Amino acid sequence: MRRLRMCVMLLASLSLSGCYATRVETGLPASSKVISKPFASCWLFGLVPPATVQGATDCPNGVAVVETQHSFLNYVVNALTLGIYTPMQITVTCAEGAKTSSVDPAQELVIPHGATPEQVRQVFSRAADRAVKSGAPVLVHLEP
Repeated sequence: MRRLRMCVMLLASLSLSGCYATRVETGLPASSKVISKPFASCWLFGLVPPATVQGATDCPNGVAVVETQHSFLNYVVNALTLGIYTPMQITVTCAEGAKTSSVDPAQELVIPHGATPEQVRQVFSRAADRAVKSGAPVLVHLEP
């Protein structure tokens, strides 16, 4: 009976320990340039995150896709170190071409430099109203 219980626990543990993965797409077209870190160092079960991937310097046209995952090998290393070292795999795909806004210039609002909190709320309120009326995104940015 004890062996059966251990086998069931082992099978349940293995079936529930899938590979964790996240994918974020920015909407920009992807290029062939990929930055990959197969063992980005996390510590203490991921409480201390890995260093930031410098996508801004390595991808002059922006980032198209960011993927993070814990592969099987990452889990093995995590188990061997009892969770002290928890590596993860990070893959950044650079964008192709120049950055261009897909937002209609009429759908852009500017927050003036030195705006009060009330002025900022008013700009975002107008942006929300425009987005609801037009069904299109509204870009809000700070005045340089």
